[in-house]
Amino acid sequence: MFTTSRQLLLNAQKKGYAVPAFNVENMEMAMAVIKIANEMKSPVIIQTTPSTLNYASPKTYQSIVKAIAEEVDIPVALHLDHGSSFELAVKTIKEGYTSVMIDGSHYSFEENVRLTKRVVDVGKACNIPIEAELGKVGGKEDDLDGGDGNKNTDPLEALEFVKRTDVDFLAIAIGTSHGLYKGTPNIDIKRLKEIRKTVDVPLVLHGTSGVDGEIVQQCVKAGMCKVNYATELRVAYSNGVKEVFADNQDVYDPKVYGRVAMEKVENVVRKNISYCFSENKA
Repeated sequence: MFTTSRQLLLNAQKKGYAVPAFNVENMEMAMAVIKIANEMKSPVIIQTTPSTLNYASPKTYQSIVKAIAEEVDIPVALHLDHGSSFELAVKTIKEGYTSVMIDGSHYSFEENVRLTKRVVDVGKACNIPIEAELGKVGGKEDDLDGGDGNKNTDPLEALEFVKRTDVDFLAIAIGTSHGLYKGTPNIDIKRLKEIRKTVDVPLVLHGTSGVDGEIVQQCVKAGMCKVNYATELRVAYSNGVKEVFADNQDVYDPKVYGRVAMEKVENVVRKNISYCFSENKA
């Protein structure tokens, strides 16, 4: 089922689990993610970043994900991750994405509010839920550079932001980082709980690749309703391709290394769905 993420996250918020959201780069990764989500009966969100949409168009990814989603029994949403502009947000909505993130976290609070509200207004007119980010999740992924990520989300600012923008979901900064971690992340569960008590919209955890599974589970229990994974899937897919060519450099059929790469991605997806407590929640 190809659907929006609104009811998926509201259900997760009500019942105490999180919907796993996986960034994909190609058809094989999308197939691997949805296959395992379907086997585990988990709702799932497929995501693409702006740099991924420079690789292939939103229409291409929408067509791929929708076609796969229509062959399974679980709800599948397609989400723009870290939307970099109002124009890209509108374009993905027009091309059939079922939810959109607009990331104004690198702007001032007031400019973030202004940009987010502008996208939210379009989303509401089209019945498409909008995610925004407040605070600053650090690290580097694709063209996104969050720097040192030392600006965790303030609960009172979160309350004001949600009231003024009417955003559907809020990504918050509590110590995670995009990309590959250097050292062990210090996740502020106490801050998460304070924000959860302050705002009533579903909360989103970014930068989860490399975070210990038990910490992810603590975040979900404390109120996270959507958990994003990106780098971990890319590493798994690439390692699968490397293994094939390490064994046989004469392989020329993309399906051969594609299947191995998909198996690596499937293992990552299976593990992370369990961390989100979303198995059998579809």
